[in-house]
Amino acid sequence: MTNQLPSWPIGVIVDSFRVGVREGLLKAKHAGADGVQIYAVSGEMDPANLSASARQEWKQYIASLGLQVSALVGDLGGHGFQDKRANAEKIEKSKRILDLAVELGTNVVTTHIGIIPEDRNCEVYESMHLACKELSSYASSMNAYFAIETGPEPALRLKHFLDGLGSKGVSVNFDPANMVMVTGDDPVQGVYTLKDYIVHTHAKDGIRLREVDPREIYGALGFDGMDHEKLAKQAELGDAFREVPLGQGGVDWPAYLQALKAIGYAGYLTIEREVGTNPEADISAAVQFLKQHMQ
Repeated sequence: MTNQLPSWPIGVIVDSFRVGVREGLLKAKHAGADGVQIYAVSGEMDPANLSASARQEWKQYIASLGLQVSALVGDLGGHGFQDKRANAEKIEKSKRILDLAVELGTNVVTTHIGIIPEDRNCEVYESMHLACKELSSYASSMNAYFAIETGPEPALRLKHFLDGLGSKGVSVNFDPANMVMVTGDDPVQGVYTLKDYIVHTHAKDGIRLREVDPREIYGALGFDGMDHEKLAKQAELGDAFREVPLGQGGVDWPAYLQALKAIGYAGYLTIEREVGTNPEADISAAVQFLKQHMQ
């Protein structure tokens, strides 16, 4: 069949289970996942808290469950790399997260870098460009990637930013739901726009309830005076968008998966579930949803 899809490996963000890493790994295995993505910013998986022996123990334990690490999450918050005064520390922390990722058997760290401004000549754009250029060079030296999550800006603006870095060590973690919920961008067209950069994906779905300034959701340097916390809380409560189980939102899954096939994507579809009272049931259903669509 010409429409037959590849059997992409299915991942789960362990933290979506909200039960801690070790138990989350067991739940991911039980749900039928092939791999896992793990937050590595703070707590037990913070690189600063892991000795060389502890890293090997985690790697062996994950492998003993028959799982791979699809990626680590290295999102450091605080508007990403928009504030040049904070970037030196964040760049160093990001590099250590990438080192840990490689030791655990993956070459992808997903992150948010902040909303890329339209004005390429402004100070914020320059700060983000310089930080990502350094990170891209570091990642490329290890045959690895920092993967920017889609959603804060349209796909074409993200592509132009990536085109200017000179290497592909900073690439894309494609999240179709973020595009649907925040920018209203078309995920299918976004796949083709960003085809040269997609190294990891998040499987998530959502509905956009109203047009929204992305700064209300993600924040931005200099935007805090507009009561970002209140606006973000409104968004969380479903005022601007709503995250829903796979297949119940605005992502056209058949067309989206066909687009991934068309560009030759061969990486993970990693399930992210940030809301809901029963994430385990939602994630298990999402695994089955993806498997059915790949048959």
